[in-house]
Amino acid sequence: MASRTTWAAWRMSKEWTTWTMKKAKVVAHYGFIPFIIYIGMNSEPKPQLSQLLSPI
Repeated sequence: MASRTTWAAWRMSKEWTTWTMKKAKVVAHYGFIPFIIYIGMNSEPKPQLSQLLSPI
């Protein structure tokens, strides 16, 4: 019986880890650029949005 409980706990842990990693991947994918813009806007000297987004 303990083996079955251990197996169920391991499987639940694996499913939870997989679910968490999928969500973290989405957050990292869509949140990286806004995070960089946020950091740039809060740095000194304060750039304007057009200066921050221009390639030069």
